[in-house]
Amino acid sequence: MGGWLQVRTLIMNRLHRSRVSLTTRFLLGVILILALTLITFFLMMSPPLNEIGLMAGFLSITAIISGLAGFAAYRLGWMNRSPTIRLALMGGYGLASLLTFINVWLTARLMFVSQHDLLLGTVLLLFAGGMAMALGYLFANALTDRIKLLDRAARQIAEGDLNIRLPAEGQDELSALALTFNQMAAQLQNAAQKQEQLDTLRRDLIAWVGHDLQTPLTSISAVIEALNDGIVEEPQTIKRYLKTARKDVQALSLLIDDLFQMAQVDAGGLLLNREYISLSDLISDTLESFSELASNQNVTLLGSAAQGIGSVWLDPQRISRVLNNLIDNAIRHTPAGGMVNIQAIKDRNEVLVEVIDTGEGIQTEHLPHIFDRFYRGEKSRSRTTGGSGLGLAIVKGIVEAHGGEIAVESQPGFTRFYFNLPIQD
Repeated sequence: MGGWLQVRTLIMNRLHRSRVSLTTRFLLGVILILALTLITFFLMMSPPLNEIGLMAGFLSITAIISGLAGFAAYRLGWMNRSPTIRLALMGGYGLASLLTFINVWLTARLMFVSQHDLLLGTVLLLFAGGMAMALGYLFANALTDRIKLLDRAARQIAEGDLNIRLPAEGQDELSALALTFNQMAAQLQNAAQKQEQLDTLRRDLIAWVGHDLQTPLTSISAVIEALNDGIVEEPQTIKRYLKTARKDVQALSLLIDDLFQMAQVDAGGLLLNREYISLSDLISDTLESFSELASNQNVTLLGSAAQGIGSVWLDPQRISRVLNNLIDNAIRHTPAGGMVNIQAIKDRNEVLVEVIDTGEGIQTEHLPHIFDRFYRGEKSRSRTTGGSGLGLAIVKGIVEAHGGEIAVESQPGFTRFYFNLPIQD
């Protein structure tokens, strides 16, 4: 409640300062008009000093009367009380015409012009006032038509039509408002599209996770039932069944771990335990852990870090996961006799790490989606290879949490994943 009162007080203070500023500008404008009129009167007619004094007195009185009338209309909220802007503008034109008529008519009356000239002047003033009102009506309609167009567009936005746009012709305030409106509509449209994509992703996520959980659970259930019912009795068969169940349990554990990691990435809560680590040692450890897999598939595994990189400010466990995922994918999809090479080079205040393989490559249509979660359009994301479809999405989240970026380029017989990391925090 206290916060709302503070905000209300701040708004009222600003409105008060705005009104004071407007009032000051109005008074200065009246004084300026009065001064310019007297100067023009003196230069054009060279009157004696007493006439200049009389003219100054008369103009001052009429200026005060006109100014008070206009200021009173402003303070009483003429514009706010009117049911339409058109009527408010017409009322302003009418008041200006009336004050002009009174000022000129009284001036002519005090100058003792003939009755004929006074009547003629009256007719001409009435005509001029009528023409001013007619032109004012025309201009007021042109203005209100633009406001009505904005109102209709806002109603269409409220009804869900986010494709509506306004013509932004001209350089006045309404044109600027139309540009702002179009920007708002575009942002709302983008937000709606992103929300639709998130809804689709959420539905797909439930379907994919359900499928990935169901497959190993069904296998484990079948193994347990077979062992419990005594269908298999041979020790070798039992051992094979248990090995299958253990493999499925590991697959479930990896999937749950991937889902947990992805949830942390989405929530922005991926905590990093950074320290200065030798990237060369980290690469060597990763190569050693994959040496057996590479040997079994007859794939040459190479790696090195350029001299001068030194220690890098990173989370060793997270970056190890990045390297493990990229190298595991590269080895699994590189045919026998191929090569996988990981190398790191220094680039100014960053280190560039790349994993290159001579495997089957990634098809061009799949490259834009390769880091999307659960995307399996490409073979390397298929379930048969043991992937959950979250590995590369998690890799991207880890790299970005370190302040880096990751990308991929590929063609038949060549794939290169590369990412950068800042050397220091």
